[in-house]
Amino acid sequence: MQIIPVEDAHGNRLFIEVPLVLYARDKNFIRPLDKDILEVFDEKKNKAFRFGKCIRWILKNEAGELIGRIAAFVNKKYKTKGDDFPVGGMGFFECINDQTAADLLLDNAKHWLIKEGMEAMDGPINFGERDKWWGVVTTGFHEPLYGMNYNPPYYKTLLENYGFQVFFKQICIGMNIKNPLQQKIWDRYHQIIEDPHFTSSHIKKNQLEKYAGDFAEVYNKAWAGHGGLKQMPKEQVLLLFKKMKPVMDERLVWFAYYKENPIAIFVNLPDLNQWFKHLNGRFGLLQKLYFLWLKQFKPNPKFTGLVFGIVPEFQGKGIDAFIIASSAQLLQKTNIHYNHYEMQWIGDFNPKMLNIAQNLGDVFNTRELATYRYLFDRTKPFKRHPIL
Repeated sequence: MQIIPVEDAHGNRLFIEVPLVLYARDKNFIRPLDKDILEVFDEKKNKAFRFGKCIRWILKNEAGELIGRIAAFVNKKYKTKGDDFPVGGMGFFECINDQTAADLLLDNAKHWLIKEGMEAMDGPINFGERDKWWGVVTTGFHEPLYGMNYNPPYYKTLLENYGFQVFFKQICIGMNIKNPLQQKIWDRYHQIIEDPHFTSSHIKKNQLEKYAGDFAEVYNKAWAGHGGLKQMPKEQVLLLFKKMKPVMDERLVWFAYYKENPIAIFVNLPDLNQWFKHLNGRFGLLQKLYFLWLKQFKPNPKFTGLVFGIVPEFQGKGIDAFIIASSAQLLQKTNIHYNHYEMQWIGDFNPKMLNIAQNLGDVFNTRELATYRYLFDRTKPFKRHPIL
């Protein structure tokens, strides 16, 4: 076997091609957009390069055929509460079902990270935010959501045989959009709506600046500081909303208010993979035109949850039920083309959020992923991700 560092455009192309070879006969594999993968490793596109660096390899067999790939990265901003040692990451791991091949890839990542002063390796993770390319699928091997990793079942065995241990589980929960919410959600909703100080509304594309400010206020109070997440200024949210605007469905993005002050956000989008799976990884001019045609004439049956947050002073007061029921009133009582809802993963270290999701009504676990950790000092005691 030959392991080769990715150093140029040719290496980029081979890095993209590895999963195409491995999943050539897998009907559930959806090829990510090439640009989405390559932008992770582009210093001009990925802000994580301000705080770290990365390296990639591809693996070939004796016949010169592609059989694996991996990336390793260090990021000063990557920290988990309770860690008293530096942790690096590995991701974009793809490999044939061969432990020797997997060990070679993982050894290269480990040795590079050791040289960079790291004492542990988490993976598979992203060189950037947690909303994409995070974790390995352990159950639920069906079509992935946009930005979600996908892999065959044997990856779990390859990683655990190497010595990785589960750092945290990532739970995805779904429901049929037409199924009723639990009665206790409606009961709580009706209690809260009696107070006229509580209001809710979905986003309006012609008022993105207002809603960007509302989002930033809730997000910064509810999430900044957890798992290394940083404050998001209004300007950054506005840029994000403008990027989302072409695919945003106003009916899927909700805000709750108390005395006109934002207190909760519930952000969902159509699952872009239901359209992107027809583009074969490309997103040039012709694919963009085809994408617009698909949006217009091929209704998307699935939408996905991205962000749910409540400011601390209103947590535990039923605001989750209030904003969810507010959205359900519109989504379940109109002639809408969505029939399936799946939330992006919730870590098992966040039991409060899991409890909210699991009590929506007739819900079910759609899939589970896992983020693994490998301690370089094999005598050091392993600790799972702390509970929030």
